[in-house]
Amino acid sequence: MKPTRLLLTASLLLPLSVNAYPLFGSDELDIRRLEAARLAQEGQIKGRKRLAGELLSREQVDVRLLQHRDMQIPPPDPEFTREVMALLGEEADRYSISVLDLSDPANPRYAEHQGLIPRSPGSIGKLVGALALFQALADVYPGDPQQRIALLRDTSITADEFIVSDHHKVRLWDPQRQTLSIRPLRIGDRGSLWDFLDWTLSASSNAAASTVMQQAMLLRQFGQDYPLSQEAGQRFFSETPRKALAELRDATFLDPLVRNGIDLSQFRQGSFFTRTGKRRVPGIRSYATTRELIHFLLLMEQGKLVDEFTSRELKRLLYVTERRIRYASSPALNGAAVYFKSGSLYSCRPEPDFRCKKYHGNKQNLMNSAAIIEAPAGEQTLHYLVTLTSNVLRKNSAVDHQSLATRIHRLIERRHAGNKKGSASISDSDPSVDRDEIPE
Repeated sequence: MKPTRLLLTASLLLPLSVNAYPLFGSDELDIRRLEAARLAQEGQIKGRKRLAGELLSREQVDVRLLQHRDMQIPPPDPEFTREVMALLGEEADRYSISVLDLSDPANPRYAEHQGLIPRSPGSIGKLVGALALFQALADVYPGDPQQRIALLRDTSITADEFIVSDHHKVRLWDPQRQTLSIRPLRIGDRGSLWDFLDWTLSASSNAAASTVMQQAMLLRQFGQDYPLSQEAGQRFFSETPRKALAELRDATFLDPLVRNGIDLSQFRQGSFFTRTGKRRVPGIRSYATTRELIHFLLLMEQGKLVDEFTSRELKRLLYVTERRIRYASSPALNGAAVYFKSGSLYSCRPEPDFRCKKYHGNKQNLMNSAAIIEAPAGEQTLHYLVTLTSNVLRKNSAVDHQSLATRIHRLIERRHAGNKKGSASISDSDPSVDRDEIPE
């Protein structure tokens, strides 16, 4: 007998409106957090106002290369590559970067520096967890996007021990009380699959990401008998042999990458993002190269990550991040539509006169960025993809990527200087603004 679907709490019983998501168009939202964002934008509650580039409607956030589905990443253009490398400075050997300029889709230009060096993907690997869930949805409900939306919207998930432990804060909006809490997820917190996907990509919550991965494995295993009760799901992970869980892990997270044309030798996510998740499901090494991350973004723009529906919804999730941080926080991108994910990993060791600080590691200081830029937002005069990984020690890597974003955007502008729509609204001397911290 099919397990009974869990009912949503009253705070999640919001009717579906196809025009409401990502942000504006209706009071009825699929993702609770976005209602709080809309009310803050309208001045009805206290909160941050969105930048000009963050105000696109659902219909305006779309994949852009459906007419260029046969496009491949071209060979690196020597001149373009030289221009990009000149932006990296004296420590260029500590960067890997790929830039694909699609502003003229009939004549794409690609620049690459050390694009095949694998580094830990950090939180960029959460894209794999999201893809795995969408792939499982498509396999269970092929050709039926509305059924997939219904499952994402109507399945209520209760956070369990898989979230332990995580410090990333998420926004928990209670539409009945009109209150917003900003804190890490706790065991017992509830949300729809949409909510957990949103927390995974908008706030980079490790707890939410591990929950998404947990649910993707259950959906892969049980198909149309999903969702299970919480007790049944916990029993599955506690009673299933580790070898079987490892096989299911590969079927859930590695097979979708291969099926969608991703080279597993260059990009994979092989483990959960929380300590308990890693203990429950055996993991393998994760890594990414900038070339294969560009390939991932290109497939999404072509509507080829699973299908058009999946590619479009993934791109929309990357658009409605809580706020623009790291690479995406460059003031040069204020008027652009930015779809991004970032990841970091730093560590320190004793060193005279050195104080360990966030993103300043002297042993390891990884920072990764993956972004699609459309500028100006709504016009797409400039359209380019950037993937960037770095390990520059003793330097604020968040501000470093922010500064590089400005330089890269200026370079793309210069390359298309004849098109006035692509001109910037601020000068080259704009100061860098570190927006990495999320205020409570």
